[in-house]
Order: sequence, then structure tokens, then C-alpha cells
Amino acid sequence: MKAMVLAAGEGRRMKPLTDDKPKPLLTVAGRPLIEHHIVRLRDAGVTEIVVNVSYLRQQLVEFLGDGSRWGIELTISEETAPLETAGGVVQALPYLGDQPFLLVNGDIYTDFPFATLRNVSLIAGGGYLVLVGNPPHHPEGDFCLHLA
Repeated sequence: MKAMVLAAGEGRRMKPLTDDKPKPLLTVAGRPLIEHHIVRLRDAGVTEIVVNVSYLRQQLVEFLGDGSRWGIELTISEETAPLETAGGVVQALPYLGDQPFLLVNGDIYTDFPFATLRNVSLIAGGGYLVLVGNPPHHPEGDFCLHLA
């Protein structure tokens, strides 16, 4: 199974921390956010990961290398100008192939059990969005789901 980690954004809401470091390289619990994803995806059975980069791209490229230190195959999808989420995914599709893949924002922390997604059946051309509960410090959240 393959995955893509979105890591091209500027992280404007995290300034000044992101003035000289891309948000996926900010450290949480002793390691960069993006490394948490790589390790958890690998442990869930993902063998190939594509990472898109743009803002301060060289720092991410140097940190990530070819993925061998985590035992995965890693491909960089470099954006000369930010393409936003959909554009970044579309540009990376040649690396992802035509099978379902996991897509994760590289600038968040989650303990979601990625392995549970390996057995989900997708409708042709479809996908699923995994939502989690709002954290206590932001009870209204950024999005909401109303079931009719």
C-alpha cells in the first residue's frame, strides 16, 4: 500500500515557528511531525510514501532522504510553486499509481490507527475522509458533520 504526506505548505498560522522551518519538521514528543507519520504508516504496512514539498523544500528533502532509514521507499514530489492540496495530489498521481492510497496532512499529529484503513473497501473512484473528535482546547472545531 502507498501513502502520500502533504508537506508543501508554509504553515502561516504557526509563525514565527515556521519562519525558518517547514511545519512538518516542527518537533513533537522528540521527533518531527512528519517522522511520526512515516513511522506510523510504515508500522501499518505502508511500504511506499510520496511527500510533496515546496516551502523551505531543501530542509525536508535533506531530512527525508530516500526513506531507507525508516525501511520504506520515499519519493519527493517537488512543487516549484505551491499547488494547494488538490494540485499537489494531482501532480503526485504518477508516483501513486491507480490503486487506493492513504493521504495524510504532514503538519498535524494524530494517533489514528492507519492499519484499520487497509481493509476498507472503496467504491470505484471514491474515498473516505477520516474525522476525529474536536480537542478540548477547540471544542467547536474547524469542520462539523450534521447527520440528517
